[in-house]
Amino acid sequence: MKTIVISLGGSLIVPSAIDVKFLKNFKQLILKFIKRKMKFIIICGGGKTSRIYQTAASRLTKLTDEDVDWLGIHATRLNAHLLRTIFRDHSYPRVIRHYKEKIKSKKPILIAAGYRPGCSTDYDAVMLAKTFGVKTILNLTDIDYVYDKDPAKYKDAKPFERMTWKEYRKIFGTKWSPGLNVPFDPVAAKEAEKMNLKVVMINGRNFKTLENFLNGKEFRGTVITS
Repeated sequence: MKTIVISLGGSLIVPSAIDVKFLKNFKQLILKFIKRKMKFIIICGGGKTSRIYQTAASRLTKLTDEDVDWLGIHATRLNAHLLRTIFRDHSYPRVIRHYKEKIKSKKPILIAAGYRPGCSTDYDAVMLAKTFGVKTILNLTDIDYVYDKDPAKYKDAKPFERMTWKEYRKIFGTKWSPGLNVPFDPVAAKEAEKMNLKVVMINGRNFKTLENFLNGKEFRGTVITS
């Protein structure tokens, strides 16, 4: 039975408010592939929820990086509980918080959230892949590709269909900080390269291309490998 780790961007779950339409379509797609004997480990990002709390707190006190991280982590846990509730009949009944916790479950879905300050859910996704022996991470975000610069700001931003981790680091660096806005956490990228993982970046709102990927067909997105 094939297992895929999905790093589900918080920008898809809560872009400004909870995106019920997206979650409905996402649920239908995942259930479709569960019927084909696929298993999923889904780790949720914090999205707008984390930024709302971080912004509010910053107006009232001086925040440390640890403060910012903890607010983000709890936002990921809230989003994860939402996903666990949506997939109740098909998922393990508890949200996984520690990536080294190897759960034995007959359920086809595990839902995970942030673990501790100093690492992102991308990093947690890589460590979950290591724990469960998974070789592919599907990173669902709100853009079509990894670009050499922000496509929302620069019309000449260059998309990549395939790239190496070395090429990725050259563009996005090697360090992580809370709230860093990059396609994939640079520290997680370093670990992914060590483990020879394949990370596939796809716009999560493009359900057709997402379905194509899961079916092993051509898809629109970026593949990053060693």
